[in-house]
Order: sequence, then C-alpha cells, then structure tokens
Amino acid sequence: MGTVLQILTLLGAVALFLFGLSLLSGGLQKVAGDGLRSFLASMTSNSFKQIITGITVTAAIQSSTATTIMVVSFVNAGLLALGQAIGVIMGANIGTTVTSWIMAVFGFSFNMADFAFPLIAIGFILTQTKKQKNRDLGEIIIGFALFFVGFAQLRATAQVLISPESLGFLNSWTQMGFLSVLIFLLIGILLTICFQSSAATMAIIMILVTTGVIPFKLAAAMILGENIGTTIAANIAASVGNTSAKRTAMTHTVINVFGVIWVMCIFGPFLRLVGGIVSSFGLPDPNTADLTDAANADAISTSLLYSVCTMHTLFNLTNILVLVWFIPQIVKLVCWIIPEKEDNVYRLKYISGGPLSTDELSLAEAKHEIIHFGTICHKGFGYVRAAINETDPEKFEELRSKLVKYEEITDSIEYEIATYLGEVSKGEISESSALRIKGMYRIIGEMESLGDSGEAISRLLQRTRDHGRTFDEEQLKKINRMVDLVDKAYEVMIENLNTPYKQLRDISNATDAEYNIDECRNSLREEHIVNIEENPQYNYQTGVFYIDLIAELERIGDFIINISQAQVAENV
Repeated sequence: MGTVLQILTLLGAVALFLFGLSLLSGGLQKVAGDGLRSFLASMTSNSFKQIITGITVTAAIQSSTATTIMVVSFVNAGLLALGQAIGVIMGANIGTTVTSWIMAVFGFSFNMADFAFPLIAIGFILTQTKKQKNRDLGEIIIGFALFFVGFAQLRATAQVLISPESLGFLNSWTQMGFLSVLIFLLIGILLTICFQSSAATMAIIMILVTTGVIPFKLAAAMILGENIGTTIAANIAASVGNTSAKRTAMTHTVINVFGVIWVMCIFGPFLRLVGGIVSSFGLPDPNTADLTDAANADAISTSLLYSVCTMHTLFNLTNILVLVWFIPQIVKLVCWIIPEKEDNVYRLKYISGGPLSTDELSLAEAKHEIIHFGTICHKGFGYVRAAINETDPEKFEELRSKLVKYEEITDSIEYEIATYLGEVSKGEISESSALRIKGMYRIIGEMESLGDSGEAISRLLQRTRDHGRTFDEEQLKKINRMVDLVDKAYEVMIENLNTPYKQLRDISNATDAEYNIDECRNSLREEHIVNIEENPQYNYQTGVFYIDLIAELERIGDFIINISQAQVAENV
C-alpha cells in the first residue's frame, strides 16, 4: 500500500509541476500578450532576428511548446511566412534550454520550496486586487512557486522509489550497448508525449542521472528523445489548421529529427565534447563519473547535473547553427511532405472549429478569418448585382440559387467563428482580449446579416418576376447607382478590417460611404413618392418592388457601417 501511495504521490508531483509551469506560462503570456504579438510579427526580417525572436519569446513565456504553437497559429493566420516561422522555431529550440538551467541552478542548488508558500501568499493577494496586471502578476508568482514545489516533491518521491529492485530492473536495460541508447531515446520521446512538456522530461532526466539510476550516456539519449517528443504538441495543434500550419509544425519535427540523426552518428565524440566543456570548469568528466565515489559524490552529482543542461544546450545550438543555412531546402522538403490542397472558398481558411494556439494569442486567426468572411460577403454581393441585371430566366435562377447558398454559407461561417471565439473565451485571457472578442462577435453577426440581405433581395427579385413585373431602364440605372455605392462601402469595410490592431481610429471613409448610400436612398424614395402622386404612367406595384429593393440595399449599408464602428468601439 505504501508503494502505491508513493507512486500516486509521484504522479501528483508531476501534475503539480506541470500545473505550475502552465500557470507561470499563461500568466507571462497575458502580461506580454499584445507585446509578444507585435514583437513576433516585427522581428522576422532575417534569419538572425527570427532566431533571436524565438529565443526571447520562449525564455519570456517559459514554454517552447507555447512558442511553437503560437508560430503555427501565426502562419495559419497569414502573419508569418513558412520561411520566417522556421527561424523562430529554431530560436525556440534554443530558448527552451533556459528552463533546464533554471531548474538546475535553483531546483538543485537552492531549496526553492522553502520560499514557495510565502510566494503563494503574495500571489494570492495580488490575484484578489481589481487591477488586471496585478492579477496576472499574482498568477505568475503562484505558478512559479507551484513549479518548484512540484519539482521538489518530484525529487523527494523519485528518490524514495529508487529501490534495489527497481535499480536492478533498470540496470538490465543499461547494459545493452547501443541498443540501450535507442531504448532510452524512445523513453525520452514517450515521456515528453505523455507529459506534453519537455521541461517535465528534463526534470526527470536530471533526477535519474544525479541519483545514479542511469549513466550520463543514457541521459543524453533521453534528451535527444525529448527533442523529438516535444514536436508532437505542435503537430496535434496544426492538425486543425490549414496547409501552411501543418507544414510549420512538420518543420519543427524535421529540424529536431535531423538533429537527433546526425548527433547519433557521432554520439561518442559528441558526449566527449560535452564532457570536455564541463571538465574545463573544474568538474569531473560526466562520461567517467562514478557516484559510488563518496569522496567526490557532490562534485560528480553537480557535474552530471550541469552536463545534462550542457548537452541539451549544445545539441540545440549546434543543430540550429548547421540548419540555419538550409532554410530554403527545409521549406521545399516540408512542402513535398505536405503537398498543397486546394482550399474550398466556402470553408474556413484560417481556423477550424477550435483554438489553434494558446488562449491569449489565438485572436490573430480569428481576425484573419473575419477578414476572409468579409471577402466572402463581398463576393456574394457580386451575385446580387448580377441577379438585379439578369433578364434570362434560367441564368437568373442560377444566380438566385447562389444567393441562397451564400446565405447558408454566412450562417455556417458565423457559427464556426463564434464557436471558436467561445472556446478562446473559456481560457485565461486579458481584459483587452475579452473586449476584442466582444467586438468580433458583433462583427460576425453583422456579416451574417449581409448574407441574409442577399437572400432577401433574391426573394424580392423572384416576387417581382412572379408578378410579371420588370424594372425599366431608368429604374435599373438608379438601382445600379445604389449598388455601386454599396460596393464602395464593401471595399471600405475590407480596407478597415485589414487595418492592424489598435491602428484603426478614423473611420470617416466608412461614414462617408454610408452617408452617400443614405442620401441616394432618400433621393430615390422622394422620386418614388412624386411619381406615385404625379406620374399616371408610373406602375405602383413595380414601384413598390423597386423601393423595397432600394431599402434592402440601404440596409446592407447599415450592416457594413456597423462593422467598422464595432472595430473602433471594441478596438478590434
């Protein structure tokens, strides 16, 4: 029973470690959310800046997985090209080594758990304040404390579980030569996939090697496996994305698998290089270290600990220095592995039903999907113009069916974007992001109404035909003038939607377009009333259909101006 309890305690320690890391990473992302978006979008003009960006962002949010998923989402949203994303991912691989060094320096050299509960108390007080930044800071502090509490408990419990029986079992796996290396490489992959955290795997590797359970050689093999396993999360996230997102995630896998292959080819010399680096600082060579040497046990344990971190850093650094010169070739390779599929214009282009990236950084996909939604609505309006001017019954019926279809499309897209935004809202997001989401809900609602208006116009035109009425040349000329004004409003709407976040302040272009639509409607309505009263040749029923069509076109203008107003009001 005691062993079962210890195993459950070990699992709980791992869970607390991961929860603390997740809380820490989430808080850091919320504090730096908009800044990270801007930084990531701007610092990508060359390979050096891309790598520095990846290192900086990963070190800032303490999660290479979050950085990689963020990059996948940015490619998915069209903010980064595949070639730019590769450089950022390379930097993320280097940045993730920072977490290992933090664990090595603070988790082993100091007992950070002693400070954990005071930190949790401070963090809790901050989370109860009204200021959002203070609450986010409190979350960071609590996450940091729980991270080290989990790590300390993981160390303590793991050492208790290291019995002579378990050591004997593991020893049988460590005596198979190169096969043992492959086995522990696979173990590193599986552990990282299970935990969905390279930091958790690195923590376990540190504990195993410093307690003498496995030699440094097999710890190095697990590190290589961890670097492959950490790519799985991005591939899972990209599975709901577009082709570019899938290629970006595959790039991460290609980079790390290639690195593991070439390091395995020179495994012995590479470990000797690591040993030489560590020995140059006066520590024992990890390749020949023996923890049974009681006189040097502390120095050997320290050597093994820092050798694991050095191995992790050196592998990622040298791999990137080799591959950075072959980014175009990597792009061609992943494009060959994942060929382009023809996108259906009626489907979502940037998101696919659920958040692709972390909650706080998911809004880029939604923004670009909304822009895409706007272009679909504009294309649908092209069929409105064509249906109004079509005289052939068969061609008109084809256009009417398309307008009905576009109404169904706008309903579907609105629902899917709203579902996506709902999932994002469930996560931990900042107040500014919550405000943006509110504005996005309003925008997609107005766009869905644009689809409804297109279908309403098709029904109005059908009723006109059913009653045997047609618009004369003068009426068509005036209707087309109104259509031109609405089309101009659509162009302005797309222009404003494409304006970067926080840069749209002046929407006079949209208000001018809406004013022109209203003035045209008022003028045509007054002419209609005058014709009813003074023109005996004016057909009243045709006039009713005519003015109803003008009114529906004016309603489209109202929906369009509402979209620009929502952007300004909610700062979307």
